[in-house]
Amino acid sequence: MENHNQFRLEHDFIGEKQIPFNVYYGVQTVRAMENFNITGIPVSKEPLFLKAFGYVKKAAALANRDCGSLEPRLADAIVFACDKLIAGEYLNQFPTDFIQGGAGTSLNMNVNEVIANIGLEYLGHQKGQYEFLHPNNHVNCSQSTNDTYPTALRIALYIKINDYVNEIQNLRNAFSKKGLEFIHILKMGRTQLQDAVPMLLGQEFHGFASTIDQDINRLREAQVLLTACNMGGTAIGTRINAPSEYPFLVTKYLAAASGLPITLAGDLIDASSDTGDYVQLSGVLKRSVLKISKICNDLRLLSSGPRCGINEINLPKMQPGSSIMPGKVNPVIPEVVNQTAFYVIGADVTITMAAEAGQLQLNVMEPVISFSLFTSLEYMRNAIHTLRTKCVEGITANPKVCSDFVMNSIGIVTALNPVLGYETCAAVAKEALETEKSVHAIVVIERQLITQQKWDEIYSLQNMIQPSFTK
Repeated sequence: MENHNQFRLEHDFIGEKQIPFNVYYGVQTVRAMENFNITGIPVSKEPLFLKAFGYVKKAAALANRDCGSLEPRLADAIVFACDKLIAGEYLNQFPTDFIQGGAGTSLNMNVNEVIANIGLEYLGHQKGQYEFLHPNNHVNCSQSTNDTYPTALRIALYIKINDYVNEIQNLRNAFSKKGLEFIHILKMGRTQLQDAVPMLLGQEFHGFASTIDQDINRLREAQVLLTACNMGGTAIGTRINAPSEYPFLVTKYLAAASGLPITLAGDLIDASSDTGDYVQLSGVLKRSVLKISKICNDLRLLSSGPRCGINEINLPKMQPGSSIMPGKVNPVIPEVVNQTAFYVIGADVTITMAAEAGQLQLNVMEPVISFSLFTSLEYMRNAIHTLRTKCVEGITANPKVCSDFVMNSIGIVTALNPVLGYETCAAVAKEALETEKSVHAIVVIERQLITQQKWDEIYSLQNMIQPSFTK
């Protein structure tokens, strides 16, 4: 038989609910658990989001205290509870699903209820005795979900971008290191999967580092957009139920608590409905992962074979590649990064559609935007770490394979254009293709179009590194 002493009775305007006495959330959180069983991923899986909510509610309490809207002892209790959230405690008290209707109201109330009940115990009361510290009247004072949720989201994303950028910088450095390691290995460059002109393997890997470097700068630019918040705008940006000085005070306290350059948006009505900054961030993130995925395609091609492919590099052997083909080893790390990139690209489409779906003074689709951005940054950060530690850092080169491709290639005839002219070089290329003779054999030995000394000058390693116009 159910022991009712293990429960407390809470109510909202819809009705009453029995709440397990040991939990810190309340009736509105329980309703959210009943209504939104969508992803199976609770917001507790993103501690930065809850930490950011701690900053938001702490700043609000301090600003309300200064405005005279909240008794100092109640503000102290709320600040005490917020510091617990900021420290990463009580994560198991946030069971609400990431994707939820109501523009994030369920999460905002989950936070309000947990803070209220922690604060009640701090004041010497029992959980649920909201007449002493109320989730709405006190914890949510001068606030709305419509300013607290997006502000917490922006803070959490700002911090999470730092983690992502740190990981991508490490990957950039790993490619740069390989670029130096492979700088003396001559190989064939390829365009449209056809032989082009010679280059260095080190140049190829340095190019990987450079393309990643560009995206680090773009991510930092997108990160700056997240620093403008709409705190104090409350429901739709008109500042209803908030003291006139509150928006400026709460922003000041929020910047101090978080250590981030938080500013108040210039137009709170616009800031309450516009989600363009998330679209910008998602687009830059998509750009970043597309390019990393392209690099993974290149690594798979360059390591293909080993006997019947390009085989210019070797990827670390991570696991057997087949249940039926003995000895087969697959490029599993680049493959998993490719697949993670596909997820992020799909999430960008979700964010785009969710941003477009906003109507009038609020975009109610922010929960799926937050889910998509958080998971994209987390999954791709993990993928990049895996790519660096389990693949890139262990790549080795096959210098002889690279050199043989160059010497046997018809594409090297391009370097003779300034000396012999395009028509003669085209004829040499055609003959080499039809007879399977080398360009060297046709140009130097058979036709004696240039001397061996001139050949050595044109095809010296230094000239391949920094081609000079030769006549």
